[in-house]
Amino acid sequence: MENYLQPTPWDKRSFIIDTYEVTSSSEEALKQTNNIEGHFTLKIDPLENTENLKKYGFYYADTLIEPICKAENFEPYEQQGIEMSRQYDRNEILEIAEEAFKGGRFHRDFNIPNHMADRRYMNWVQDLIEKDLIIALIYEGKTAGFYAYEKDKILLLAMSKEYRGKGLAKAFASYCVQEQFAMGHPILKTSISPSNVASLNVFISLGFRLRKSTDVYHKLNGSIPYGG
Repeated sequence: MENYLQPTPWDKRSFIIDTYEVTSSSEEALKQTNNIEGHFTLKIDPLENTENLKKYGFYYADTLIEPICKAENFEPYEQQGIEMSRQYDRNEILEIAEEAFKGGRFHRDFNIPNHMADRRYMNWVQDLIEKDLIIALIYEGKTAGFYAYEKDKILLLAMSKEYRGKGLAKAFASYCVQEQFAMGHPILKTSISPSNVASLNVFISLGFRLRKSTDVYHKLNGSIPYGG
């Protein structure tokens, strides 16, 4: 019998429970989630019938929109007075991360305590720091935000609350997107929740176009140790 449960150890270390991505929405795959304890993630087309998902205990968590940009469609934007750097204080990056990612799908999951959702994003950012996949925005001598990427994917764009609404994010993202295109990628893509309107607007203004959307469902068998 085919195994439809793909372990996600990067989530397990944050939630202190076995975690899986379910690779199919077929009934056979959904049945497999009934046999073990753990937290499960399933991504589906928004037009897919969700009757079986509810039958097997899945609940809606978030929607992800995928903006993409071809190099020839990129619309760069420049602004004076900002600096990009791969040399930064990691504690300042982590401080921004701790505050910036409060609307993600794990924060919206009523089964996951907020402190564990926070830890999941913090762990991810620490991994990206270790892999040297973060570019920092320096403004007025301070770390104002950061951008994380991997190959042709834009993973994170975060601004310190002190510097939001100042028009810095567009110029910052523009510079970083140019850096990725210079690495030889003909197309860049990212994934953004529609609740994050600010990021969506930034990338659309740079020439990104919305290609598709994905609905994300979660399921929990057992319990998550709230004190973990």
